Amino acid sequence: MFDYKSCLQGIPSSPGVYRMLDETGKVLYVGKAVDLKKRVTSYFRKTGLSRKTEVLVQQVRGVEVTLTHTEGEALILENNLIKELRPRYNILLRDDKTYPYILLTTEDDYPRLTLHRGARKSKGRYFGPYPNAYAVRSSLSLLQKVFRVRQCEDSFFANRSRPCLQYQIKRCTAPCVNKLSVEEYTYDVLDTVRFLEGQSAELIDDLVQRMEQAANKMEFEQAAHYRDQISNLRKIQEKQYISREAGDMDIVVCSKEGGQVCVQVNYVRGGLNLGNQSFYPALPVQIETEAELLSAFLGQYYLSHTIPAEIMLNAMPEDQGLLEQILGQKAGYKVRLRQPKRGERLRWLQMAERNARHGLDIRLASRAGTHKRLEILRQALQLEEIPTRIECFDISHTQGEATVASCVVFNENGALKSDYRRFNIDGITPGDDYAAMAQVIKRRYTRLAEGDGRMPDLLLIDGGMGQLNIARDTLNSLQISGIQLFGVVKGEGRKPELDTLVAMDGERVSLSSDSPALHLVQQIRDEAHRFAITAHRQRRAKTRKKSALEDIPGIGAKRRQQLLRQFGGLREVSRAGVDDLCKIKGINRALAQQIYDHFHG
Repeated sequence: MFDYKSCLQGIPSSPGVYRMLDETGKVLYVGKAVDLKKRVTSYFRKTGLSRKTEVLVQQVRGVEVTLTHTEGEALILENNLIKELRPRYNILLRDDKTYPYILLTTEDDYPRLTLHRGARKSKGRYFGPYPNAYAVRSSLSLLQKVFRVRQCEDSFFANRSRPCLQYQIKRCTAPCVNKLSVEEYTYDVLDTVRFLEGQSAELIDDLVQRMEQAANKMEFEQAAHYRDQISNLRKIQEKQYISREAGDMDIVVCSKEGGQVCVQVNYVRGGLNLGNQSFYPALPVQIETEAELLSAFLGQYYLSHTIPAEIMLNAMPEDQGLLEQILGQKAGYKVRLRQPKRGERLRWLQMAERNARHGLDIRLASRAGTHKRLEILRQALQLEEIPTRIECFDISHTQGEATVASCVVFNENGALKSDYRRFNIDGITPGDDYAAMAQVIKRRYTRLAEGDGRMPDLLLIDGGMGQLNIARDTLNSLQISGIQLFGVVKGEGRKPELDTLVAMDGERVSLSSDSPALHLVQQIRDEAHRFAITAHRQRRAKTRKKSALEDIPGIGAKRRQQLLRQFGGLREVSRAGVDDLCKIKGINRALAQQIYDHFHG
């Protein structure tokens, strides 16, 4: 039993971070406090604890603390530790990717637009963030149609001798071959910036004036170009609500019910709604209200994402001042947290709340449906308890080439994509699926046995008894037990309704074609197959891309890298003419002709 009284005696009444440990020393929970002694003591009082906090305290076997100078310093340390350690009882953001931006380069005479993800180190203007890459690509396609600013790689741009297809379909003005001056191109760039800053109404007024001036000068082709731009921009305005009042802000709202939470982040830039992102974090201990949850979310989310000057909330955290101070220090300008009560900002907030509620309703309905399917599966497989974590493996290759294994994970909420893993399989006889399965099972569960993740309750293998035996023997060699193991066998003629499950003793479990349990197993198996084949194709393409230039006599590693770097990729090299290739240092006309013939012969 944990002697918490002795532990509490050594904790000072100072700001800092505390870590609660289980019997193995693993961190269960990380928290911050102005008064560490007072906060940690509150966990061990006799009454008034929530059920979740009681469960946590029952597992605690030690408490570690780190003192800080201020509560603000403690907030930063707390969120860094949560991100690093991912404790079970903290709020965890499963989607920790960096969000994409539109980047407009500024160091070129002819700037380009491109999708950018990651650290903002490149020189240029950044617009965003956008909720996903699809939103960026859709916007880039739209910008290309209206303003025709180039989007090609610099290496491709520098080696053009004639306009590319984008010029032919009126999506580029071909600055690469001087079809227009730098001054003319700059107008298109400035119009693009104004649009991305949300000044579309002012831009349309300006374009109308330009159109009228061109018509008065009898420049009818130019006037028609402005007319088309105006028409396209007005169509965009009809589809996209733009607020002159909103400016740049994020709207962060949360909705919770039945132990489930949806936090919705809406991105507004220049009054333009760029879209939203939904998060479904687990409710951490010591958090009961929406204000408390938003406090935990804001600290963790914005310490690794772009911070706008205004953040609208549907519940105001008690530590508002502290959050504003820390976020402002990180952003380099004043950041305000607001809970609007009237006007247009309130309408933005209400829209976000409706989206969050809708997302939560769908989540709850999906969870209920998944729970029902898991219960039916438990009964069919005669399991003692409902499996709360299911893993499934599949192998993919092309006649033994570029073998890849996939591992997908499902729980009561459905696919847990943040836990998906893929494994490049090497060192086996090409095409030996048994050896591939043995390798992936060993690699996967060696890591889990060392504490790098959670063991599944149910393990599905896409295959019959041969694959099952390999998986069982590999798990036994790792001294891992307690995992229920089943194979998913395709039906005769690959008919889905004839799919069956096979247990380790060889007994077949047939489910009716309309069984929700069968549909769940097929969904998991198909997802493992999709993930494996996608990874295999990527690996195969990478291998073949590398070998395509290696097959050309006279092209060594140095020249191969130079070609790929100058042209921006193998596809661009394959499209290059002999004259374009001759421009590369070290490639004479004979070698250029040889490269051209390799791709076009």
